[in-house]
Amino acid sequence: MPRKPPPPRWKPGESGNPKGRPPGVGAHAKLRAAIAEHLPDILNKLVAQAKSGDAQAARLLIERVLPPVKAVELPAPVKLPEGTLAEQGRAVVMAAGTGALAPGQAAQLLTGLGALARLVEADELAARVAALEERHAKS
Repeated sequence: MPRKPPPPRWKPGESGNPKGRPPGVGAHAKLRAAIAEHLPDILNKLVAQAKSGDAQAARLLIERVLPPVKAVELPAPVKLPEGTLAEQGRAVVMAAGTGALAPGQAAQLLTGLGALARLVEADELAARVAALEERHAKS
Protein backbone atom coordinates (compact mmCIF):
# COMPACT_ATOMS: atom_id res chain seq x y z
CA MET A 1 0.00 0.00 0.00
CA PRO A 2 1.55 3.36 -1.03
CA ARG A 3 2.42 5.83 1.70
CA LYS A 4 0.85 9.25 1.72
CA PRO A 5 3.30 12.10 1.26
CA PRO A 6 3.68 14.37 4.30
CA PRO A 7 1.59 17.54 4.23
CA PRO A 8 3.39 20.62 2.91
CA ARG A 9 4.93 22.97 5.45
CA TRP A 10 3.37 26.05 3.89
CA LYS A 11 0.34 26.83 1.79
CA PRO A 12 0.48 27.36 -1.99
CA GLY A 13 1.47 30.94 -2.78
CA GLU A 14 3.09 31.38 0.62
CA SER A 15 6.86 31.73 0.73
CA GLY A 16 8.90 29.07 2.48
CA ASN A 17 11.30 31.82 3.53
CA PRO A 18 9.29 34.97 4.27
CA LYS A 19 12.35 36.78 5.70
CA GLY A 20 14.45 35.94 2.63
CA ARG A 21 16.82 38.27 0.85
CA PRO A 22 15.37 41.78 0.64
CA PRO A 23 14.92 43.26 -2.84
CA GLY A 24 17.77 45.31 -4.26
CA VAL A 25 20.72 43.61 -2.51
CA GLY A 26 21.67 41.04 -5.19
CA ALA A 27 24.58 41.33 -7.60
CA HIS A 28 22.37 42.52 -10.48
CA ALA A 29 20.79 45.22 -8.36
CA LYS A 30 24.21 46.47 -7.22
CA LEU A 31 25.46 46.56 -10.81
CA ARG A 32 22.39 48.48 -11.97
CA ALA A 33 22.79 50.97 -9.15
CA ALA A 34 26.48 51.50 -10.01
CA ILE A 35 25.67 52.10 -13.68
CA ALA A 36 22.56 54.21 -13.02
CA GLU A 37 24.47 57.24 -11.78
CA HIS A 38 26.61 57.29 -14.95
CA LEU A 39 23.78 56.50 -17.36
CA PRO A 40 23.12 60.08 -18.59
CA ASP A 41 26.82 60.54 -19.46
CA ILE A 42 26.97 57.14 -21.16
CA LEU A 43 23.90 57.88 -23.26
CA ASN A 44 25.17 61.34 -24.24
CA LYS A 45 28.50 59.86 -25.32
CA LEU A 46 26.75 57.09 -27.28
CA VAL A 47 24.51 59.62 -29.04
CA ALA A 48 27.53 61.77 -29.89
CA GLN A 49 29.36 58.75 -31.34
CA ALA A 50 26.30 57.82 -33.40
CA LYS A 51 26.02 61.37 -34.72
CA SER A 52 29.68 61.37 -35.70
CA GLY A 53 29.18 58.30 -37.87
CA ASP A 54 29.80 55.38 -35.52
CA ALA A 55 27.47 52.78 -37.05
CA GLN A 56 27.77 50.43 -34.07
CA ALA A 57 26.67 53.15 -31.64
CA ALA A 58 23.79 54.11 -33.92
CA ARG A 59 22.73 50.48 -34.25
CA LEU A 60 22.83 49.98 -30.48
CA LEU A 61 20.67 53.05 -29.88
CA ILE A 62 18.17 52.16 -32.59
CA GLU A 63 17.88 48.52 -31.47
CA ARG A 64 17.12 49.61 -27.91
CA VAL A 65 14.59 52.30 -28.83
CA LEU A 66 12.72 51.00 -31.88
CA PRO A 67 11.12 47.55 -31.99
CA PRO A 68 12.13 45.37 -34.93
CA VAL A 69 9.88 45.60 -37.95
CA LYS A 70 8.11 42.33 -38.64
CA ALA A 71 7.01 41.23 -42.07
CA VAL A 72 3.24 41.27 -42.49
CA GLU A 73 1.32 39.50 -45.21
CA LEU A 74 -1.61 41.54 -46.42
CA PRO A 75 -4.86 39.69 -47.01
CA ALA A 76 -5.33 38.60 -50.60
CA PRO A 77 -8.94 37.81 -51.47
CA VAL A 78 -9.31 34.67 -53.54
CA LYS A 79 -12.56 33.61 -55.18
CA LEU A 80 -12.95 29.89 -54.63
CA PRO A 81 -15.27 27.91 -56.88
CA GLU A 82 -18.49 26.46 -55.44
CA GLY A 83 -17.42 22.92 -56.41
CA THR A 84 -15.69 20.23 -54.43
CA LEU A 85 -12.90 20.75 -51.93
CA ALA A 86 -10.46 19.36 -54.51
CA GLU A 87 -11.58 22.00 -57.02
CA GLN A 88 -11.16 24.69 -54.37
CA GLY A 89 -7.68 23.36 -53.60
CA ARG A 90 -6.78 23.52 -57.31
CA ALA A 91 -8.00 27.15 -57.39
CA VAL A 92 -5.69 27.99 -54.46
CA VAL A 93 -2.71 26.32 -56.16
CA MET A 94 -3.49 28.14 -59.42
CA ALA A 95 -3.72 31.48 -57.57
CA ALA A 96 -0.30 30.83 -56.00
CA GLY A 97 1.11 29.77 -59.37
CA THR A 98 -0.04 32.98 -61.07
CA GLY A 99 1.25 35.16 -58.24
CA ALA A 100 -2.21 36.30 -57.11
CA LEU A 101 -1.58 34.64 -53.75
CA ALA A 102 1.61 34.41 -51.66
CA PRO A 103 2.93 30.86 -51.17
CA GLY A 104 2.51 31.13 -47.39
CA GLN A 105 -1.09 32.20 -47.76
CA ALA A 106 -1.75 29.38 -50.23
CA ALA A 107 -0.27 26.87 -47.78
CA GLN A 108 -2.49 28.20 -45.00
CA LEU A 109 -5.58 28.02 -47.20
CA LEU A 110 -4.75 24.46 -48.25
CA THR A 111 -4.29 23.51 -44.59
CA GLY A 112 -7.68 25.05 -43.84
CA LEU A 113 -9.28 23.16 -46.72
CA GLY A 114 -7.71 19.94 -45.40
CA ALA A 115 -9.15 20.57 -41.94
CA LEU A 116 -12.53 21.31 -43.51
CA ALA A 117 -12.32 18.03 -45.46
CA ARG A 118 -11.73 16.12 -42.21
CA LEU A 119 -14.74 17.84 -40.60
CA VAL A 120 -16.97 17.04 -43.58
CA GLU A 121 -15.71 13.45 -43.52
CA ALA A 122 -16.51 13.13 -39.80
CA ASP A 123 -20.02 14.57 -40.34
CA GLU A 124 -20.70 12.20 -43.24
CA LEU A 125 -19.39 9.23 -41.26
CA ALA A 126 -21.60 10.11 -38.27
CA ALA A 127 -24.64 10.38 -40.57
CA ARG A 128 -23.85 7.00 -42.15
CA VAL A 129 -23.43 5.33 -38.76
CA ALA A 130 -26.71 6.83 -37.55
CA ALA A 131 -28.49 5.57 -40.69
CA LEU A 132 -27.01 2.07 -40.23
CA GLU A 133 -28.03 2.01 -36.56
CA GLU A 134 -31.56 3.09 -37.48
CA ARG A 135 -31.78 0.41 -40.18
CA HIS A 136 -30.39 -2.20 -37.79
CA ALA A 137 -32.90 -1.21 -35.05
CA LYS A 138 -35.83 -1.73 -37.47
CA SER A 139 -34.64 -5.23 -38.43
